[in-house]
Amino acid sequence: MSSYAITTFGCQMNVHDSERMHEVLRGAGYTEAEASVADVIVLNTCSVREKAEQKLRSEVGRLAKQKRNQRDLVVVVAGCVAQQEGERLVKQLQGIDLVVGPDNIPELPRLLEELAQGAPPIVRTVFDTETPKFLTALSVAGASKTAFVTIMKGCDERCSFCIVPYTRGPERYRPSAEIVAEIAALVAAGVREITLLGQTVNSYTDPTKSLPPAPDANESDPDESEFAALLRAVAEQVPDLARLRYTSPHPRHLTRSLIRAHAEVGVLARHVHMPVQSGSDRLLKRMIRRYSRAEYVERTAALVAAVPGLTLSTDIIVGFPGETDEDFDLTLSLVREVGFKGLFGFKYSERPFTPARKLADDVTEAQKSERLARLFELSERLLGEHLAGLVGSTQRVLVEGLDKEKGELWSGRTDRHEIVHITGAAGLDLAGEIVDADIVRNNKHSLQGELSAAARASARPRVAPEKAARRSLPLVVSATQGA
Repeated sequence: MSSYAITTFGCQMNVHDSERMHEVLRGAGYTEAEASVADVIVLNTCSVREKAEQKLRSEVGRLAKQKRNQRDLVVVVAGCVAQQEGERLVKQLQGIDLVVGPDNIPELPRLLEELAQGAPPIVRTVFDTETPKFLTALSVAGASKTAFVTIMKGCDERCSFCIVPYTRGPERYRPSAEIVAEIAALVAAGVREITLLGQTVNSYTDPTKSLPPAPDANESDPDESEFAALLRAVAEQVPDLARLRYTSPHPRHLTRSLIRAHAEVGVLARHVHMPVQSGSDRLLKRMIRRYSRAEYVERTAALVAAVPGLTLSTDIIVGFPGETDEDFDLTLSLVREVGFKGLFGFKYSERPFTPARKLADDVTEAQKSERLARLFELSERLLGEHLAGLVGSTQRVLVEGLDKEKGELWSGRTDRHEIVHITGAAGLDLAGEIVDADIVRNNKHSLQGELSAAARASARPRVAPEKAARRSLPLVVSATQGA
């Protein structure tokens, strides 16, 4: 029986794709192993940033050396770089046996069998635009208290800096009944929190037309979608779900119906990650973001007003072609105005096949680095002030598991996405529970809390590992955040 190992570079979508590959390979009889001894090594790649591609090339070079001693080793490149480069990867990098795109994951066992029978290197990167398939990963995801569920794939936005439409194809949506059924199955397996995934997740439209209109849905608004209706359907049909999140939305689909859903659907987390990319209208136009700064501020302010305590985080690109000091100052002022409680910041890097390649990359690397440092400095200050303000409060925390480095310390998140490390729970099993924690200290990026007396009194005692029911371990991957 052959063994395999998967290494993942990229965003949450790539992490979920890796879970699907685990499911497909296990179903075909493969067993998971350490990369040093596996017969098949899969590198699931990201192409949103140039750095991720460099990591791939470095890893393939290392594996090519490993293949000299392990002649039967099969190296698979999957994900967005596989889709982007296709045949070029096999021609440019020695040691690659199979290149497979995100939509071709179901074919992995068949393609590996062809290689075992002596086939030359294979490239399979075909979009499933006619009959889109959405694989599940129930056995892998069900071992955790949190899980991702894909509701759509591809993107039609065509932002000038973004390669996703090329590597993931056009937007394709999953039937709402399938989405609800997968969530129900995951919750039945012990999952407590679901994150809905999509490149523009809140553009969702049910291909089966089976969702009733959401309150305040405006069918004449080109930005309207059926995402709010889907959120309501999940909440109504899976009542045991503890918490519902989604990523990554597009600001123009933050409509009145979605804002109202946040105000009325109790299972929705009080945190939204809403990418903005820049605070300058001039740059937003060059990025083809299809909204203005004022529109972004207006919509996010309406969301925060509708849901007291809701927090926002975002994505920002620094050093986009043509960005001046004045443009960057506008971005900093937007961060202060909105009051983001976290952000992912990136230096602009030119991506193949994107319209921005026609623009002169006229911001120096030194300027990009200086601006990114200033952006992070502001973000850290805003987050620090927010976390310090929570000391002395009691927070509801969904406990995800034990901190691997600190033994008896449990870790989880509030519905606003603050990380909380919980003490005072020695000998107790808090996994998957929503507990009250009294916040005693703020760290740089997290909170320290003590389990409340009431939560301690009602908690389950922890079962010794040798007496616990045998269960598959959570997926472990190497991941970097994408935009």
